[in-house]
Amino acid sequence: MDRSRPELSARATSDARPLHPAITQDQISRLVDEFYDRVFADARLGPIFLKHIGEDRSAHMRTMKQFWSSVLLKTRTYSGQPVPVHLKLSEVRCEDFAIWLGYFRETANEIFEPDAAAIIVASAERIAESLKLAMFGSPELFAKKG
Repeated sequence: MDRSRPELSARATSDARPLHPAITQDQISRLVDEFYDRVFADARLGPIFLKHIGEDRSAHMRTMKQFWSSVLLKTRTYSGQPVPVHLKLSEVRCEDFAIWLGYFRETANEIFEPDAAAIIVASAERIAESLKLAMFGSPELFAKKG
């Protein structure tokens, strides 16, 4: 680590800490399970997710728990590439992200304390914006493509 540039060493150290000290692996597992229960039950999103996840939901759930653990706890247990996977979802519309985020927000707010939930939701919003940008182009195009 380059000690001559303290801002780099401080950032590298802080990157390994969870986003909030109150977030636990058990809560992340519950977040993923309850969030996906809502998504699978949704008339619009459910069929899309089920079509692409296939028969083995448990494998997808493990992957999503690893993903969110890596994002929220910095565990580095996820090594996939979400953008190429989502680019294959031709039936997804831009407005589907608002539905997804609505369920995610509800679930996070039910499971986590308010400060932690706000950080988790902000992370999900950034991820959703990145995926929308990859799938639909620049933000000014979102309304046109949706």
